[in-house]
Amino acid sequence: MKRIGMGASSLLALGLSVMLANSALAETKAGKPPAPGLPVLDEAVSPCENFFLHACGTWQKENPIPNDQARWGNFNALADRNLDLLHNILDEAVAKPQAKTARIANFYASCMDESGVNAAGLAPLAPALDRIKALSDKKQLGGLVGYLHDQGVNTLFGFGRMQKFSDAVQTIAAAGQGGLGLPDRDFYFKDDAKSKEQRAAYVAHIAKIFELAGTPGEAAKAKADSVMAFETALAEASMTRLERRDPQKQNNPTTLADFAKAYPAIDWNAYLAVVGAPSFSEMNVGQPKFFEALNARLNQASLDEIKTYLTWHTLRANAQWLPTAFSEEAFNFYGRTLNGTKEQRPRWKRCVAATDDALGEDLGQYFVEKAFGPEHKQRMLTMVGDVQAALKDRISNLPWMSDETKTKAHDKLANMPNKIGYPDKWRDYGKLTVVKGELLGNVMRANAFEQRRVLSRIGQPRDSTEWGMTPPTVNAYYSPQQNNINFPAGILRPPFFDFTADDAYNYGAIGGVIGHEIIHGFDDQGRKFAGDGNLKDWWTEADAKGFTERAQCLIDQYSGFQAVEGVNLNGKQTLGENTADNGGLPVALDALKRRLGEAGMAKKIGGLSAEQRFFYGWANVWCAHERPEFRRLQAQTGVHSLPEYRVNGTLSNMPEFAKAFNCQPTDKMVRGEKACKVW
Repeated sequence: MKRIGMGASSLLALGLSVMLANSALAETKAGKPPAPGLPVLDEAVSPCENFFLHACGTWQKENPIPNDQARWGNFNALADRNLDLLHNILDEAVAKPQAKTARIANFYASCMDESGVNAAGLAPLAPALDRIKALSDKKQLGGLVGYLHDQGVNTLFGFGRMQKFSDAVQTIAAAGQGGLGLPDRDFYFKDDAKSKEQRAAYVAHIAKIFELAGTPGEAAKAKADSVMAFETALAEASMTRLERRDPQKQNNPTTLADFAKAYPAIDWNAYLAVVGAPSFSEMNVGQPKFFEALNARLNQASLDEIKTYLTWHTLRANAQWLPTAFSEEAFNFYGRTLNGTKEQRPRWKRCVAATDDALGEDLGQYFVEKAFGPEHKQRMLTMVGDVQAALKDRISNLPWMSDETKTKAHDKLANMPNKIGYPDKWRDYGKLTVVKGELLGNVMRANAFEQRRVLSRIGQPRDSTEWGMTPPTVNAYYSPQQNNINFPAGILRPPFFDFTADDAYNYGAIGGVIGHEIIHGFDDQGRKFAGDGNLKDWWTEADAKGFTERAQCLIDQYSGFQAVEGVNLNGKQTLGENTADNGGLPVALDALKRRLGEAGMAKKIGGLSAEQRFFYGWANVWCAHERPEFRRLQAQTGVHSLPEYRVNGTLSNMPEFAKAFNCQPTDKMVRGEKACKVW
């Protein structure tokens, strides 16, 4: 699932190269945007020098990062506004009890009862911890791990479902690597000073959680060391993020019988019985070498080492729902140490988010009623159609692609449906029991409900109506194995989609997002899937080579962007998202030109041309700034480039941008002959 993400320049006076009318400048001096939807511009920075700071510099000054955030941008601000709306819905549901809202009201109220959670202590987690303590034979591991997975404890490995690589209509079982507590396998091995510091902090965090759970200091430290050794062994056998970007490397079909025979340290029949998986034969193993190492580790480790590891992951998975001391310690490491966040989010925000996570399509119905009307959906459908039509023309005119590959690209594009706003049929949560006053019980039952819902599809045909995000989510995604694009209602609000703004702004903002998601079907990963969702090479050898050569330009460009001192972006890791930005935005501009025609494109609003408003729309959605710790983490683990590079990196490759602002060949925002272009 490919998502749009959340993921210093010298200050120059505006000169002859800046084509902003005096009226627009006069309005920005008064602290007003030049047109509806547009940002307040920073006049001190030339758009040809650093467009991100020109468009977002004033925003950054006026919007400091809140103490409970690691980054703050228009993405986050919209997410917060959505939380506010959900908060109002839930508060009303609690204050005015009704049968239809009882489930969301009771879940939320249980979460907000901090005094009740503190009074209960570890008692709600005792059944899980006691099961681990009772482990007396490794033969019992299958059933125990199945129980933990069912409760939402992601330990040892991952198990779920997927669409079959060779026949995407079929849903099969899937097993993959997992069981780590640090953000990425490389965190266990990097030898720079910062990485060593983070590993030491992680071990100290594990020890602290064990202490809070009742283990004395020295014993807690010993347990933390044991956990770190166990996880390091799993990390060593795990695929890197770059390796996992290649679907062919994860295409390892097998049968359940062969899988169980190859990795007998787990009783797989017992595991599957506990998680409630239906009977199946076909499955895929994403990382066979990981399971080889896991099998060996389980055979070598003592029962106490395994129990210590499982206890840690059970505490870790549930720390935020335990007494305040646990949630604060979890935040101290994952929030403060890794992300640089100064304080934990208010409890109401955490509880609203938890309710959305557990009951997304239940709560989401009320969000849609208040935030997304049929007129919004119709305008989105128009833009999607325009962008798809523009890409069709662009494919036809690609100078480097053969007619044979173009025909198949057109077929894939023609068979790319969209889902906008919310599901046609809401999910039924009737079998999920929510009890007021049982926060952890509600969370665990919600996890089990979702786990079983997911697994129940094994052996069934693909369900193309299913959503992978809840309606209030501020994001969008492309599914390569369903070959569809998806836009939840949560992102279809200002500044991404501003119903009061003109088409130029919206095609640059949400239109760029639409183009981004469509291009994911043709990026370095998406291009390996055919229009029916099957993993299939539909490119000629020469065209595949042409794509790779052009993609290398993006790899080189983005690898040169610095996140923090000593850490640059990883151009290979971010290639898919950078390809989507650099392909999607030009296509959205083509779509705007088709929609407005010459007369419409020539019309100025607030002294700005349609092209200028378009580019400001793109920049505005990415206005943001981040704490250094977050920038480092994003560069190391994220697939999205940092916001300023999503703006400047993309626009510097577009001659249309340079023309719109009369930028000169020597300006920093003009790459000229070095410009990267794939689509």
